[in-house]
Amino acid sequence: MTMTMNLGSAATALIAAAALSACSGGANEATEGAETASAEEVTEVVAADKEKCFGIAKAGENDCAAGEGTTCAGTAVVDYQGNAWKYTEAGECEPQGGSLTEVADNDAPVPVVASES
Repeated sequence: MTMTMNLGSAATALIAAAALSACSGGANEATEGAETASAEEVTEVVAADKEKCFGIAKAGENDCAAGEGTTCAGTAVVDYQGNAWKYTEAGECEPQGGSLTEVADNDAPVPVVASES
């Protein structure tokens, strides 16, 4: 198995475990057979592939951390909640009309249309 595949597998396992832990009140159970990677390696892999995109998630479809009064994934109460984020592929957030930082409103995103030259 290549190092990239090892890191990808480890990152996936760690992200799933972290999400489960965060959304289940902090219970932390090890996943059998999960390969280990340092936090730095996982951060590099995740950062290279995904970014948090605010203001694009529909109600109940956010990935996590939807701000005050919410706990985790699926807790956004309105469409396009400005403090709720959804993971997008790196570089795909802003073209979809989202923001890499929290937004103050719940307006529907306006996708950026590439101009033809």
